[in-house]
Amino acid sequence: MIRNTITFLIVFILSSCAELQQVVNQLPQGAVSQTEIASGLRQALDFGIDKQVTKLTQPDGFYKNELVKIVLPEELQKVDQTLRDIGLSKLADEGLKLLNRAAEDAVKEATPIFVDAVKGITFADAKSILLGADDAATQYLSSKTASALYAKFHPVIKDSFAKVGADTIWTNLISKYNAIPLTANVNPDLTDYVTNEALEGVYTMIAIEEKDIRTKLTSRTTDLLKKVFALQD
Repeated sequence: MIRNTITFLIVFILSSCAELQQVVNQLPQGAVSQTEIASGLRQALDFGIDKQVTKLTQPDGFYKNELVKIVLPEELQKVDQTLRDIGLSKLADEGLKLLNRAAEDAVKEATPIFVDAVKGITFADAKSILLGADDAATQYLSSKTASALYAKFHPVIKDSFAKVGADTIWTNLISKYNAIPLTANVNPDLTDYVTNEALEGVYTMIAIEEKDIRTKLTSRTTDLLKKVFALQD
């Protein structure tokens, strides 16, 4: 019984490897070199970084982009609504805008980290990315950069809060809310929250550009992109 099980597992593993190799072999390597495949993926990510991430660094890059706009954390949504109910809508709006302003400041630090990660894409990485999901390249980039970006974004966002007065405004907002009778006090870590939301926004925008290149011929604006991404059509 054990021998039969081992035999089955060996056959299964060999079959899986054979199927994977067959997929790889189907890539027309003669027409597109290994170097070109890796270079094409790097170029696609470079375009996403240049075109989409740059948008996020502009005034209202987060605040007026519904795909990435940073809304309040769950524990502050009740703060927001309560303040609006008692006539403090303008203050609440300003507090929300400043959270997004801090993210816009932080994203300016992202490009050098992304560029280093993109340079590191190997042919082995490129093959799995090319044959992967519509956001496979973005997922790869996230796995290589998330920790470094968090470390860069966090102090920038903290400083930005101080620079634009967000720390004062939110301290005021939360103090006013906590002073309302019969409400439970809140004290969220807004710097950590906005840092993570900024990261998510960055990867969301890069994924949009990647999907466009994968699915729209008109988005393949160079000969290299046309040649490489034709392999996954």
